[in-house]
Amino acid sequence: MTTTNAFTILPQLQPEDPAPRLLLFAFRQMGAHGIDDAAAAHALVTAFGKDFRRPLILLRTLMLELSAAARRPLQIAPWCCGRMTGCEGAVLAIVGKSLTNEAAADLLLADLLGTRDAKGPLATATALGIAFADLGMPLG
Repeated sequence: MTTTNAFTILPQLQPEDPAPRLLLFAFRQMGAHGIDDAAAAHALVTAFGKDFRRPLILLRTLMLELSAAARRPLQIAPWCCGRMTGCEGAVLAIVGKSLTNEAAADLLLADLLGTRDAKGPLATATALGIAFADLGMPLG
């Protein structure tokens, strides 16, 4: 019998910055409860005020695209967990890197999804990163 500890399943600490923590929370909520999750929407309303719609719609779109393009399960931890799965860390890195290093973000995303072509989800991840930055919460 093998034992698995939390550091294997959840290898990374949550980010300290509020922008990636917000994205992580909304990503987890939508991953667990669907893209219409009220807690995720409320978190974005609280953070962005009247301009919440753009990041909300883009995150919903990204979640749908990731789900459709993934060739393997994407692991998501509960919202209360202080550590992140490798998948969650990769998604945060992809959205952050998409604005500064598109080639690296493309490789990370293709690897995460288990596919060769991830241009559609990458475009949405880039738009999401731009939306966060435009609203004063840059991810990278």
